[in-house]
Amino acid sequence: MEQIKFYLDEHVPSAVAQGLRRRGVDVLTVQAAGRSGLADPQQLSFALAEQRVLVTMDSDFLVIASRGVVHSGIAYASPNSSIGELIRAIMLLYDVLTPLEMMKHVEFL
Repeated sequence: MEQIKFYLDEHVPSAVAQGLRRRGVDVLTVQAAGRSGLADPQQLSFALAEQRVLVTMDSDFLVIASRGVVHSGIAYASPNSSIGELIRAIMLLYDVLTPLEMMKHVEFL
């Protein structure tokens, strides 16, 4: 099964990326991609071009998705989620869904 690759929004703690990488997950952060401070539509477009599911705590992405903008998937987490909760939820997503299943799909973590 093809595995999901993730793109973590700038508000997702770096410890989440570190924890996922330790588990063998392909993760790119906004900071590592040199895209800090760019507008949300630009971030979503980049994630689509890179075929990565965007992991975010920013509800603005939910509004963008509701407008029918094509994206490679959005994993939305509550801003109150702990690092452990985020890692567990993302790993579950990674284990059960494929990139194709995430296409234009929003998953609430």
